[in-house]
Amino acid sequence: MDKEKTPASSTTDYYFDSYSHYGIHMEMLKDYHRTTSYRDAIWRNAYLFKGKVVLDVGCGTGILSMFAAKAGARKVIGVDCSNIAVQARQIVKDNGLDNVITIIQGKVEDLQLDEKVDIIISEWMGYFLLYESMLNTVLYARDRWGVPGVRLLPDAANMYVCGINDEQYMHENFNVWENVQGIDFSYFKRLSYIEPLVDTVERQQIVTNTAKLVSFDINTVKEVDLSFTAEFTLVAGQTGKGGHKSHSAPPPYNNNARACNNTGNNGGRTSEHNNSANVMRVDALCVYFDTPFTAGHEIVVLTTTPYASAT
Repeated sequence: MDKEKTPASSTTDYYFDSYSHYGIHMEMLKDYHRTTSYRDAIWRNAYLFKGKVVLDVGCGTGILSMFAAKAGARKVIGVDCSNIAVQARQIVKDNGLDNVITIIQGKVEDLQLDEKVDIIISEWMGYFLLYESMLNTVLYARDRWGVPGVRLLPDAANMYVCGINDEQYMHENFNVWENVQGIDFSYFKRLSYIEPLVDTVERQQIVTNTAKLVSFDINTVKEVDLSFTAEFTLVAGQTGKGGHKSHSAPPPYNNNARACNNTGNNGGRTSEHNNSANVMRVDALCVYFDTPFTAGHEIVVLTTTPYASAT
């Protein structure tokens, strides 16, 4: 008789099962900037991969594993808990790379490898960078299976926050609660303010400076470091006849870095507004992130900033 599943195990099963459907992988593969940033980080630094053993954590369809194999890796191990691993094996075989790539369905924590790995690649980022991310698993793989000086791609992550104005969204999704068929549902309005929203933010919506929340060095960060508090200061722009004052985002990397972009994440909304006639109202806090690939000579940055095109 099967043991009854706990709520935690059911949630985990649902998470992995959701990645068994090809639709979610099609969405990720069609994300041009996400896919090309990984491709460029690998192929433009192919010298790192030649003759090396590579571990692909959460390999999905196996595309990153195949990038690594084409870059000259001696052996690539792709690991994924979901049933997409079955399809990934066939895709690898169809592309004539099954002599280099081995796809394993299971948990990284249950792996039994006959040698350490030189490089770990993973598209581990979740919403808000860390929500439902696989970073804990990547860190486990780093400490358990990485050789001394193991390379990680990406090897850094940064989170930023800024204030945005979105009067239309506020009206359509919050103010509407004040009168629903003549009935006051304002209680739901208050509850809605604390619920995070994942959405695309346009640069013209930003009405404050941008502050950095936290930076992680994936080579050294520990799981305990992923739970953090951070202080930041945002200053709203001034209004005027020509519209609101624009804020430019300071480039976080030198000119040698190639910036790619992903979907911007709109964080929790705020009900605290400055109604001064000459100060822009802040409707929400937008949190976005970037993940630099700095392990090789050619630096690539995957970014979700609203200052770049959304994907």
